Amino acid sequence: MSRTAVSPMLVRLAAEKATGALLRDHGTLYLVDGRVVHAESPAAPGVDVLLTTGGRLPREGWDEAVDRAGAHRAVGRFLVDSGRLHGGELEICHLGAVFDAAFFALSPTSGPTRFRYGVGHWFGTVRPVSAEAVERETARRRELLDAVWPYASVDTAPVVPRPPSPGQTVGARQRSLLAAADGERTPAELARLLGRPAFHTLLDVRRLAAAGLVETPLDPVPAPPPPAPLSALPVEDPDIALLRRLRDALEAL
Repeated sequence: MSRTAVSPMLVRLAAEKATGALLRDHGTLYLVDGRVVHAESPAAPGVDVLLTTGGRLPREGWDEAVDRAGAHRAVGRFLVDSGRLHGGELEICHLGAVFDAAFFALSPTSGPTRFRYGVGHWFGTVRPVSAEAVERETARRRELLDAVWPYASVDTAPVVPRPPSPGQTVGARQRSLLAAADGERTPAELARLLGRPAFHTLLDVRRLAAAGLVETPLDPVPAPPPPAPLSALPVEDPDIALLRRLRDALEAL
C-alpha cells in the first residue's frame, strides 16, 4: 500500500536532482543531486553532540576539525583523514544523525517550506541517502511511536518519572534516562544531555509512559462555551404589524 508523501516538495526536488537546502519550520535538509547529504533540527542533537557527549571524540578534536575544514565543507573527511574516527564509524553516526534530524524537520507544519538552490553544509558529504529512504523511514518512525503509545503530548512535555509497580524492571538505557529525568527536562533536553538521538529518546519515553513509569500529560479540557444570552423579545417591524392588522380586518368582513 503506497503512503502519502511526507514532503511532496522533497519528492519533487529529488526528481529534479536539485542541490541546495530545504528549509522547514523544524529543521533543514541539505541535498546534492537530489539526494540527502545532511540534516539538522533544533529538536535533535547534531553529530557533534552524538560524538563528543558519547565520549567517542574529545570536544577539542571536533572544534579543530570545524576550524580547519569547515570552510571547505569537509569536516567529516577531516575527522577520518586525521585518524580521529574510522570511516565506517563516522558513516554510521552521521546516518543516524541525518535520519534523526530529518524526522523532526519533516514533521507536519503550517509554516512555509522553502528551497535555497546551491546552498551546502559545512560538514560535507559522507554518504548520500535517497529522498525515498528518508521519507520511508520518517513515516515508519511516526507509525512506530503511535503504535507504542499514541499520546504525542509526552514528546514535548517534561519527563516526570512515576514509581514502578512491585517487580517492574527496565533496561539499563531506560534506567539512565529515568535517572536524568528531573521533572523539568523534556525528551529533547534529555537527548542532548545523554548524547543520544532524539527519536530514540522519544521512543523510550513513550515506552516508559505505556508502562506507567512516566506521566502522560492530559490534554487540556476545553472550557465550556459561555451560556448564550437570553434572546430579547422580538420587536415586530411596524410595516409587518400594519399588514397583520389589515389581514385581520379583511378576514373579519
